[in-house]
Amino acid sequence: MITPEYVQMMATYNRWQNTSVYNAADTLTDDARRENRGAFFGSIHATLSHILWGDQLWMQRFAATPEPAVPSIPESVGMVESWEALKRQRVDFDAAIVEWGARVEADWFEGDLSWFSGAMNRDVTKPKAMLVTHMFNHQTHHRGQVHAML
Repeated sequence: MITPEYVQMMATYNRWQNTSVYNAADTLTDDARRENRGAFFGSIHATLSHILWGDQLWMQRFAATPEPAVPSIPESVGMVESWEALKRQRVDFDAAIVEWGARVEADWFEGDLSWFSGAMNRDVTKPKAMLVTHMFNHQTHHRGQVHAML
């Protein structure tokens, strides 16, 4: 079973790694960040936008934060057009994840979470603890793709 301490550690880790990746990407031109490099989402910018979208989607389900600006995975790559806006939103949302981690209680992880999945076009129910782990793994997975593109 995961714990609030695990979530706090992973939220802090996520923020640290996002800062590192964004700092590295900030050394590139906007054209270079948007260049299709053959990754799953194409470019560095698109992949970073997708990661933010995924975090916003999961946190909306976990903590009733606002929904992402776009509803689907294909749209997630263009959710934030401006590099400066993407950086600001990432910093702000990392803070929201850290804040949630600081206040989530152990009993929240018990039981299941149900939602309608647009990707699967059906209702889904999964254990909360597994879904929180998935959110952090999703971030790490796609940051690894960005690392390879950098």
